[in-house]
Amino acid sequence: MKKFFTLFLLLVGLSVYSQSDDNPVVVTPSVEKISDTEYDLIFNVQVAEDWHLYSQYNPDGASLPMVISPAEGQTGYGLNGKAKESETETEFSEIWGMDETFFVEEAKLVQRITVEDPSLTTVILNFKAQVCKEYCLPFDEDFTFSLTGEKVSQTVAEVDDKSKELSQSLNLDLKNTVLLKSSTESSEDEKDNTLLNIFLLGFVGGLLAFLTPCVFPMVPLTVSFFTKRTEKKGKGVGSAILYGFFIVLIYGLISLPFHFLDTLDPEILNSISTNIWLNLFFFVILIFFAGSFFGFYELTLPSSWSNKADSASNIGGVIGIFFMALTLAIVSFSCTGPILGSLLAGSLSGGAMQLSVGMIGFGLALALPFALFAMFPNWLNTLPKSGGWLNSIKVVLGFIELAFAFKFLSNADLVGHWGLLKREIFIGIWAFIALLVALYLFGIIGKRYGKLTFFRVLMGLASLGLAVYLAPGVLEKPMWNQNKLLSGFAPPQFHSIYQQDNHCPLNLNCFKDFEEGIAYAKSVNKPVLLDFTGWACVNCRKMEENIWSQPNIYSLINDDYVLISLYVDDHQRLLPEEEQFDFIKSNGKVKRIRTYGDKWATLQAANFKTASQPFYVLMSPELEVLNSPQQYTDHATYYNWLKTGLDRFNNN
Repeated sequence: MKKFFTLFLLLVGLSVYSQSDDNPVVVTPSVEKISDTEYDLIFNVQVAEDWHLYSQYNPDGASLPMVISPAEGQTGYGLNGKAKESETETEFSEIWGMDETFFVEEAKLVQRITVEDPSLTTVILNFKAQVCKEYCLPFDEDFTFSLTGEKVSQTVAEVDDKSKELSQSLNLDLKNTVLLKSSTESSEDEKDNTLLNIFLLGFVGGLLAFLTPCVFPMVPLTVSFFTKRTEKKGKGVGSAILYGFFIVLIYGLISLPFHFLDTLDPEILNSISTNIWLNLFFFVILIFFAGSFFGFYELTLPSSWSNKADSASNIGGVIGIFFMALTLAIVSFSCTGPILGSLLAGSLSGGAMQLSVGMIGFGLALALPFALFAMFPNWLNTLPKSGGWLNSIKVVLGFIELAFAFKFLSNADLVGHWGLLKREIFIGIWAFIALLVALYLFGIIGKRYGKLTFFRVLMGLASLGLAVYLAPGVLEKPMWNQNKLLSGFAPPQFHSIYQQDNHCPLNLNCFKDFEEGIAYAKSVNKPVLLDFTGWACVNCRKMEENIWSQPNIYSLINDDYVLISLYVDDHQRLLPEEEQFDFIKSNGKVKRIRTYGDKWATLQAANFKTASQPFYVLMSPELEVLNSPQQYTDHATYYNWLKTGLDRFNNN
């Protein structure tokens, strides 16, 4: 765990460097025939300047080693051990605390194979590795080797006729596409609202972090340092404001590596956020964070980091102030780390920009008090004294972390179709956690920090009220609707322990296959509501449970449209073997389509140039676009959007 955080923050700290190499690794495959049944498949690799490529023999627990393996579905031959490598270099890594083995400038890897099928003419090997400079990139590509000496292209020419045909089927012959071009402008307000909400969430997280034992006691000390270090008050205030600016900058820099991933592949952050194993990892991490808030152990970064940063802060001037801000970020990590981890994990699906906005909001809330108290030092007299109440806040934050942890377990359960954490079980867990918070604040369980104050009793009653509000959600027919509060967090209503009419949102009639839905729309002559959604998509659930559930919208969707819901994160359900293929991208690269999630995510990206969800398109059965695509929005806007599309369909 310590290595994970060390590596993460190292990447953040160095992410200010810009990338000058669009493709740091270039591989040229070749073949040498050894005998009638043995061949050497050769990877001639060029590595860009200042980059290094890790070897197959890089030790466990360090950077990811290279792996050469048969491509999926390849048979008729076997690998004779690992590939032979050209000369490598070895260097001690301070991050991992061990020697690492890697290539610089160039590498040659020779993989010998034994052919078992005499009719085999081509072999496809997967080359997976990690290449690093100030930051690291994954390299994962398939390479085709001809055993007959014929030249083989590594892009379009390597796919078969079936793949070419199925690739074409995902490139829709859309009509009236001028409305697609205007969708960017029409959704700017919604994007701005989303960014504002993320900023406010980050800001609230920063305020909570400020009210923790790691940060709050540092305010008087830090402010007095700036106000007393110089006889000129204005200069001290200016230094404090600069200190606050650097705090915001440091937390903003945490998101920079994710911007690079976003530009590398628009679908990558969405794929990361909906990955089963990553959601399980986030679940474990948040449980671990909760434990640190409960006081079972202390979560800290290496003391050498804070010592070095503190020493550098004595330099003076702007550089010294920057390292003072960095010291605060490091020494307060035991309290800010869990909140930052939740913000990181929760913002990934929205893209790098949302993550940056959230981090800036967090940093601003953390920095603002230092600047304000430096400008008005008399305000320090109004602050409550540090004491047990800070630890109480920390414990309550631990319960909040625990509740959010189950959101990520729910994501994994939904994407994996395990059926373990149904809606009622999830609500029951949250109700129980709210009850535990109330019991803790009342002093019935846990160690009591300080007196039972009026504010503490008030917060305890609020937590108890929340538990009472949630508890009926475990029943088949709750006494009231918990959607307003739980929308986007709890599993969808059809993911229930009780029998449901169907597995569509709100028991609407829907199709989960594009071709089937279009065929049905033609047969009944109705327009299509194309819904790009996800099992782990928070805003999708909010739209379904708060907007679609409104009677006028529900009736429009149910009676006048054919709903096609395509889950872009459905990576556990494999397509039938005859429907699996290699999709040819516009740049000639090939993407392997093996699951329903692969297919629907590619359909969205190829035709609508976006990878965000929810994403709604209105079209006729003949694929004529009826209105500009819509995303997360309010009730009135969505209703008018549906009505406009329906009117255009009827008029045509």
